[in-house]
Amino acid sequence: MSKDRKLHSHGHGHEHGHRHQHGEGGFSIDVYAYASGLRRVNPVFKVLFAVFVLILTIGLDDPFVSLFVILTMAVLSIWKGKVDVRGYCSLMTIPIAFMIFGSVAIAAGFSRQPLGDYNLSLHFFYLYATKSSILKALFLILKAFGAVSAMFMLTLSTPASEIISALQRLHVPQMIVELMNMIYRYIFIMMDTQRKMKNSAQSRLGYCDFKTSCLSFGGIASNLFIVSLKKANAYYDAMESRCYDGELRFLEEEKKVETIEVLSAAIYLVVLVGIHIGVKCF
Repeated sequence: MSKDRKLHSHGHGHEHGHRHQHGEGGFSIDVYAYASGLRRVNPVFKVLFAVFVLILTIGLDDPFVSLFVILTMAVLSIWKGKVDVRGYCSLMTIPIAFMIFGSVAIAAGFSRQPLGDYNLSLHFFYLYATKSSILKALFLILKAFGAVSAMFMLTLSTPASEIISALQRLHVPQMIVELMNMIYRYIFIMMDTQRKMKNSAQSRLGYCDFKTSCLSFGGIASNLFIVSLKKANAYYDAMESRCYDGELRFLEEEKKVETIEVLSAAIYLVVLVGIHIGVKCF
C-alpha cells in the first residue's frame, strides 16, 4: 500500500459525519480535527507553527502579545477551522478553571498582620493581596491561556495520528512518540469503560445517597484498575496480531506546504515580535 494513501481505519467514519463520544456529554477533540477546515494543511507545518507561537508567547512574556495570540487563535480555529463558537468556548473553560485556581497562590498571601493593598481578616491570620501581585497573576493567566490557545489550534485542526506522525518526522524519540499514541488512545478506552460502569451503578440506585455514592465510587475505581490491566493485555495482543515489531507506523495522505501558508505564518510571527517591541518602546 502506498504511503500517500490514507489508512482506511483513520478518519473514515469521522469524515462522513459519524461522531464518536468519549465520556458523557462531550465530543472527542478528534471529531473537530477531522472536520476542520485546516485539515488539509501539512501537519508538520502546523506543529512547527504552533510550537513557535508557543515559544514566543512564553518567551516574550508580554500581556499584549498573549492577548493577541488568544484572539487570533480563536478566530483561526472558529473562522478557518470551522469549530462552532459554543464548542470552542466549552473546551476553553477547562484550562481557564485550572489557570484561575493556580494563579490565586500568586495573587494572594497569608500574614498575621494586615498587609498589602487588599486584606481579609480570617480571625487567626490575614489573606492579603497587592496590586502588583494581582497584575502579575493576571499576566500569568494571559500568558498561559495564549500558550494553550496555540495548542488548541493545533489539536482542533490536526488528528492525533497526524500529530504523532509529524513528531516522528521531526525526529522526536520513538519511545516518546509511541507512548503518546498509546496513552492517548488508552485514555478514551478507560473513559468509556468508566462510563459504562457508572451507568450500571446508576441503574442499580448506586448513587441514591452520599454513603452509597462513596461505595459505588470506590467499587468503580477498584474495578477500573483490574479492567485496565485486562485491556492493556488485549491492546498489546491486538498490536501483535497486526505484526507489531516494536515500532508503530502510520499511513497518511501527503499534504504539500503552500507558499502562502509559509508567508502568512512568517508575517504572524513577525507581528508578535513587533507588538512586543512596540509595547517596550512606548
